[in-house]
Amino acid sequence: DSEIMALFHPLWTTGNYHWYLKQNLTFDSSEGSHHIVSLMWDQETPYRLHILCQQWLYLCYDWQWSIDRSTGGGASDLANVAVIDGDKVLLTAFRHAVVPPPLCTYQLQLPCPVNQVAFCAEPARSGDLAVLDANHRISIYRSGRSSHIGFIASKSPKNTSSHLTMAGDVISLCYNAKTKVVALQLSDGQIMKYHWAETPTVNPWQSSSGSAVRFPSPCMQIALAVLCGEETVFGLTDRCRFFINDTEIASNVTSFAIHDEFLLLTTHLHTCQCVSLKNMSLKALQSGLGTTSAPNSETLRRIERGCRIVTIVPQDTKLVLQVPRGNLETIHHRALVLAQVRKWLDGLQFKEAFECMRKLRINLNLIYDHNPKVFLGNVETFVKQIDLVNSINLFLTELKEEDFTKTMYPPLDPAIACEPHGSDRKKVDLICDSMRAAMENIGASKYCLSILTCHVKKSPPELETALQRIRELREQAPSTVGSISAEEALKYMLYLVNVNELYDHSLGTYDFDLVIMVAEKSQKDPKEYLPFLNNLKKMESNYQRYSIDKYLKRYPKALYHLSKCGPEHFSEFLNLVVDQNLYKEALKLYRPDSQEYKTVSYAYGEYLMQKHLPEQAGLIFFRCEAFEKALDAFQVSGNWQQALCTAAELCYPEDKLANLARSMAGEHPYCKDCLVLNALFLSFQDYEEAILLLLEGTVWDEALRLVRFFKNHQTLSLMFLETQKASFSRHRKRLSVVRELKQQAQNDLLDFEAPNFLESDLFSDASSMVTASDTSSKYTHSNSRISARSSKNRRKAERKKHSLKEGSPLEDVALLEVLGEIVRIIDGLKGEMHSLLKYLVLFGYDGQAQELQQAFDEILQLTEHSILEIWSPGLQQFPANTVRTQFLTLCPILIASVQTFQSSLLEQ
Repeated sequence: DSEIMALFHPLWTTGNYHWYLKQNLTFDSSEGSHHIVSLMWDQETPYRLHILCQQWLYLCYDWQWSIDRSTGGGASDLANVAVIDGDKVLLTAFRHAVVPPPLCTYQLQLPCPVNQVAFCAEPARSGDLAVLDANHRISIYRSGRSSHIGFIASKSPKNTSSHLTMAGDVISLCYNAKTKVVALQLSDGQIMKYHWAETPTVNPWQSSSGSAVRFPSPCMQIALAVLCGEETVFGLTDRCRFFINDTEIASNVTSFAIHDEFLLLTTHLHTCQCVSLKNMSLKALQSGLGTTSAPNSETLRRIERGCRIVTIVPQDTKLVLQVPRGNLETIHHRALVLAQVRKWLDGLQFKEAFECMRKLRINLNLIYDHNPKVFLGNVETFVKQIDLVNSINLFLTELKEEDFTKTMYPPLDPAIACEPHGSDRKKVDLICDSMRAAMENIGASKYCLSILTCHVKKSPPELETALQRIRELREQAPSTVGSISAEEALKYMLYLVNVNELYDHSLGTYDFDLVIMVAEKSQKDPKEYLPFLNNLKKMESNYQRYSIDKYLKRYPKALYHLSKCGPEHFSEFLNLVVDQNLYKEALKLYRPDSQEYKTVSYAYGEYLMQKHLPEQAGLIFFRCEAFEKALDAFQVSGNWQQALCTAAELCYPEDKLANLARSMAGEHPYCKDCLVLNALFLSFQDYEEAILLLLEGTVWDEALRLVRFFKNHQTLSLMFLETQKASFSRHRKRLSVVRELKQQAQNDLLDFEAPNFLESDLFSDASSMVTASDTSSKYTHSNSRISARSSKNRRKAERKKHSLKEGSPLEDVALLEVLGEIVRIIDGLKGEMHSLLKYLVLFGYDGQAQELQQAFDEILQLTEHSILEIWSPGLQQFPANTVRTQFLTLCPILIASVQTFQSSLLEQ
């Protein structure tokens, strides 16, 4: 190659090499010297040269793109790239500067044309360069700490210590410094693995499945990387086919490079993709590269058409591309930037991370969000590294409550996401407090502006505290050279806070000099604020502060200062309390035994009554000794205990207490809690009323406790049973009469054939009861009206429809309902009577127990013998069908229950 290249002079024209032929050229081969007759470039295949010599010797040369770059990967690697220019090697160190060709950082002059160059792959010697010239000699050059490179040695490669014979021609190789493995590519695409040992061996490269790896087409560029824990061969052909082992991943890749755990590629879609190889499977990688747009914006970036990767600066974010017109462009791929920033943050290199993020416009919240726990534990380190006040202020002003690792910069691997700080406090407040404490510890005067920023940035802003610091600066002399003055601090504050808001907060410090200082720095007209300030200066101190706080709508503070102004301002105090609902705050400002306290309490009680909170209002009225208002409030709330206590404070006599109790019992139906009503009536010694309530509520245990002392329990029970017995007998007899009248009316109606039978006086009382269709239509229409009423009106209408009034249309139905209700009540008294009889015997009332047992037995016998008579299956009156059906079903159960209860009584 070097002999052919020596025939031409290189010219840089729009990024491509153009050549012209010299005079009297010959070509030397193993068969002798041959004179070149003609040569030309291929018209179809680019970079292919055809040469014709004397004696009809034909030669064909193919050139392919190849970039010789250092691959050490360490911080000392200068990211060198070498370009062969005849007998020169042009070297460019891209870590220091991006120099476009044909310029370079420095160059090496050799005695003869250069055929090939290669950089050392060891990280510690990444700058060392090996040069193979046309005389078949290898020259070694070693780079120093600067851009200087020095000659080390030169030798011929013909004399080697050992050699291995391949099964084909080796067209390219690559070396992995981490695994010490060399991959050789043969001309047929087969990959061989060279084992570097005392006795070198070469074996076919095998995949994880055990099959030999062979590229379907020879690749012009190959590289090694670890994918899913397996060392893998990457290859790219001149036809843009990209292979991983023997699997084709994409067919539109123009260049690629391996950088740490990232794979970077340029494509025909004019994009640069950066894919993390960590925890990435081959299938996922193939799927990711096959999509036209990546879901994560970190991995994809648009680039200029035809760009190719030149090099990547190790442990940096620079990606150098060459465009078709020849010039170089440097971009900072977002994925590389964020990966490098995360590494710096993990290593507590805050300064490097901050400068990179500021320069490349990465949101500074990531410094904290990447690992909150680490940041909070190293705040002082962060402050010392950043050091500059402006940089710290930039960081503070950019803080937001948003977690940027979940929104703008999610990690490529969700498994490595750091836990949140775990505090209940807001993120910005937590950072500001930590930063302020660290800066005060390091040097409060130096970081004065940053400390003010911490106060302003908090939520809500601590503007008064910040203004207090400015006032302290004004009162004390500068301690050191370069200290911030009060005027400078105030001017800085005006950049952070609205001037009107700052003016109001300065007024809240009650420092008129500071207020005037803020006003002078603002755009306010002196005619606006000076009269207002002069008027305030004339006031008494407490009233002055009250006026300021009221102007700033800080009503609790205004209330406090107004309470110090004396009794002559109490009416104004009370008006402020009522207007702003500051009752609780006002009560804390006076002693409970003071008249002001009672007056505020009375107003508070009125407020609670308006808010429909009568029980709380009653308590407040009671405390301020407004007992009449307290009694009214307790009555409204239904708190009968507090109402009676309040009535006792008002010295109510017994009759008035009894009336109060009856009134509350009527207004608040406590029937669901008979014990409460019992206690209510016992409180004013109305024992009879209390016992009746307990009996109605079937609270027998409590009722028996009372009747033991007053001996009327048995009488009341007998009275109840006699009442139920009499009612049952009366309604049963009336039902028989009604049924006889209906039956007689029906018989007479069947024998009567006159057309005007409805006008007969004989049926005037019964006709309305036997005309089923008329009755049905009438009450159907009535039901349609009743359905639209409320439930209360509906119940009232049902009661009117089933009236017990003699002669009513459905009197028989009403009688059946009442009788059925009595039967259900008697059936439900079995357990209660059992308990009552037991307690009577227990307390020695044997005679009373016998009398009660006999009375209950009589009513049970009465109901048992009357059930079949009242609800006889032979009855056909249709209005009672539903009731009859229910009780025909219930009859056997009732009879059985009566018999069981009688048996238990006989046994006892």
